[in-house]
Amino acid sequence: MSFFKFGVLCLVLALNSPLALAEEGHDEAGHDENAGDHEESALVLSADERKSAGVIIDTVRPRALSETLRVPAEIVINAYQSTRVTPRIQAQVLARHVQLGDHVEAGQLLVTLSSVAMAEAQGGLIVSDREWQRVYKLGRKAVAERRYTEAQVARQQAFAKVLAYGMQETQANALLKSGDATKATGEFDLLAPFAGTVLQDNFIVGELIEPGRVLFDISDESILWAEARVIPSTLSSIAVGASARVSANGIDWIEGTVVQLHHQLSETTRTQGVRIAVENNDDRIHPGQFAEAEIVTGARSPVLAVPNEALTLMKGAQTVFKYEDGVGFHAEEVETGPSIGGWTEIRAGLYDGDEIAVSGVFYLKSLLLKSSLGEGHAH
Repeated sequence: MSFFKFGVLCLVLALNSPLALAEEGHDEAGHDENAGDHEESALVLSADERKSAGVIIDTVRPRALSETLRVPAEIVINAYQSTRVTPRIQAQVLARHVQLGDHVEAGQLLVTLSSVAMAEAQGGLIVSDREWQRVYKLGRKAVAERRYTEAQVARQQAFAKVLAYGMQETQANALLKSGDATKATGEFDLLAPFAGTVLQDNFIVGELIEPGRVLFDISDESILWAEARVIPSTLSSIAVGASARVSANGIDWIEGTVVQLHHQLSETTRTQGVRIAVENNDDRIHPGQFAEAEIVTGARSPVLAVPNEALTLMKGAQTVFKYEDGVGFHAEEVETGPSIGGWTEIRAGLYDGDEIAVSGVFYLKSLLLKSSLGEGHAH
């Protein structure tokens, strides 16, 4: 073998020696280690940044995830906090003072009406009141007992008649105080019996209204009912006072309480009704909406659980963003159990007292994905 060929062979062997391979491996290993550190870096956000992004931190605690029953429901008015305003005599509408959707207070003027029957009753009240005033001033000794009594009764009946026809007591007293018979025009006002929202006002000014015709439906919508329908066999697991929640869109839920159980089955669906009272102070639901109701039917032993909104899917695994004060948010893979009532059991990956993001999780996930590409908020 020539000297030149021998030299080339030695060079090839040297390049493939364990030392060269180790150095190459060291470079690759160093590159992977840096990449791993980059992927596991924390997401650090200031308090203002968290507030702006809607990121909320809460502590993981054991919860009693109760067994629930989810059934269809319909939002209806609370009949115990609702009223229908109707005239008691035939009358014509002179003026309306509120409109559909208005909030009215107790005693607020709703509509002004005019009636021939009311005019006659008002005139009769003035006549009977004047007679009673004459007899009363004369006294029992100056007039016969029968006349005294008849005058007193006639005045009381005339006063009761105008009230029964729909005139307010303050209006009747004002008419009597004036003593002016020309004011017996038959006009009278209907007032709101209590505070609420005008849900119906199906009439027009000038229309002749028959007795009993509904002019206004008024309801206090701060507490509404959700009428849920269940099969009779499940009713035994539902108790008055049980916790419940209602959603009109399947996303936003409002807490409520079972207040009544119907004692009759629906003739068409053969289901039994469950009435749930829900607070509606922010006007999130309205009568007539279809909804879902979730009713608590039994309690279970407390387990470590997190809100469903705290979980997100990453690399095919359920993940939460664990918060370590002074360090930031870390994506933490967890093992989950069943989801009940908006909460999911955590079987592994978290401990009692850990702090996690329970809102703004999608924002944190997007930041983590950006940081994996070499940009974003990770430090």
